[in-house]
Amino acid sequence: MNENQAVQQKSVRRNRVAAAACFAAALITASVVGTQSATADGAAHDAAHRTAVAAAHPAAVAAPGLGSADLVQSEDFQKGMNPVGATVALTGRQALSACSGEETMRDLTKDKATAYASVDWTFDTPGMLIESAASAPTGTAADTWEKQLVALVQACQDEPAGHWHYGAAHTLTVTGGTARWYPAYNGDGAATGGVAVLRSGTRVAIVELTGQPTGAPNYVEGIATAALKRLSS
Repeated sequence: MNENQAVQQKSVRRNRVAAAACFAAALITASVVGTQSATADGAAHDAAHRTAVAAAHPAAVAAPGLGSADLVQSEDFQKGMNPVGATVALTGRQALSACSGEETMRDLTKDKATAYASVDWTFDTPGMLIESAASAPTGTAADTWEKQLVALVQACQDEPAGHWHYGAAHTLTVTGGTARWYPAYNGDGAATGGVAVLRSGTRVAIVELTGQPTGAPNYVEGIATAALKRLSS
């Protein structure tokens, strides 16, 4: 990658961060998509979009080794984070993070995952949460994808003074899973959410909070812990 391409890529990342807040504030409700119909054999899929309301939970979607029930749910949010809607999908085409620009889990896994699941949560204040997960066919593949996600996040730790960036990594462990979480800071040095890379067996995921009710980085730790428990359940 030449210098001009690197500058353009960083610009895309920063523009995505700024756009996220505007996007979340403009949304009142979101559609829950990719849901599976309640047929006896579970084979048919409901193609209709369902409107999400403030108390909504992403619909549990059966998928080989992975479903939307394994993603962040409305009750996982801490005080001050009031969800108003969620969009769930199984396509693997949700952009991974503010740092990655438009790269998706399907891009990162080269379409090799056995299942994908993602959710976009919006709140009654500016900000949003995105999560994207994939189920790997082997532990070796999961190792590779986890390392790629960590490298993606770490690429946005070293930024010039006055630029948005991720902070230092923190680790956490729950039964059946591990994670690295990173606070995010704006150009003034104020906490503005953060990101976490999650791993449980052959499942990998990335979850990011853009904006938060206070400047306390432990909001990110709380979300990362809840997301990891879901992924490991």
